[in-house]
This record gives sequence, C-alpha cells and structure tokens, in this order.
Amino acid sequence: MFETSDRTHNPDYAQLELQLAALLAGERNFVTNAAQFSAFIFQTLADLNWAGFYLAQGEQLLLGPFQGKVACVRIPFGRGVCGTAAAQRQTIVVADVHAFDGHIACDSASNSEIVLPVMAGERLLGVFDIDSPALNRFSEADRIGLEQLIACFVANTDSL
Repeated sequence: MFETSDRTHNPDYAQLELQLAALLAGERNFVTNAAQFSAFIFQTLADLNWAGFYLAQGEQLLLGPFQGKVACVRIPFGRGVCGTAAAQRQTIVVADVHAFDGHIACDSASNSEIVLPVMAGERLLGVFDIDSPALNRFSEADRIGLEQLIACFVANTDSL
C-alpha cells in the first residue's frame, strides 16, 4: 500500500485519501482505526516525530492511539495547541511551537505542529496532533489535505 521511503513534504493527499479508505475498509472500531490512522500518517509524511489522537473526555483531552515517543496524558481544553484546537474546534498550524504562548512541550525535539479537531457532526471526539522537529513544517496544503483525511477517518469509523 505505502512504504516509509515514499514519505514526502508534498504528498498527494487525494492519493493518500484513497489509500486510507482502503486501509480502513471493513473495520469501524474507533480505537483500531485511530491506531491505523496514526501509523499511516507517521509512515507517509516526512519529518514527523509524533502523530496521534487525544480523545475528548469532559473538558479535557486524554491520550489515545499514537506513533512516537511517550506523550502527555491529559490536556485541559484551552491549554497548549491541542487544548486550544479542542476548545476552538478548528485546525491550528504552528510554525514555531516555542513562540506559541502556553505550548506544552511533551518532546523537546518538536518545533512545529498541526492539530486538527476530530468531529462527528457537532460533537468533538478529540484532536489529531502531528509534531515535527522542523520549523514551519506544515503548509496550507497540509492543513487542507489533513482535514480531508480526518473527514475520511470519521466517515469510515464508528464514534466512541
């Protein structure tokens, strides 16, 4: 389906969406598909050091399936990039996490980040967080493409 050597800074998100839909076909379990989605993103995009889910639980996020180093376990809504994306229910792209007021440094190697809300209709399921050791790693094309991949994930997965 895909190989680590195919990682790129300019991925073909339409092709990735087709691959993702095939990967998730036949399985609707949220945790299983979230684990597969995290691995898929981590293996197909270049210059990442973390990719995974934080799941909404009350007014906080709880660590879910991910790829990368150990991570922060609980993040209150409104705190850090993940908590801010959850509270605002919108994607946040941060070119330099060290310039983001209130950034939570789970991995000191991270320099840029994108966090996408995972929504089922109006209900926040959580956020999908991607970190990179490169500054300014995530472009507007990444934001749009990753939002499409999250929509594909939600469409092919049962809500928690």
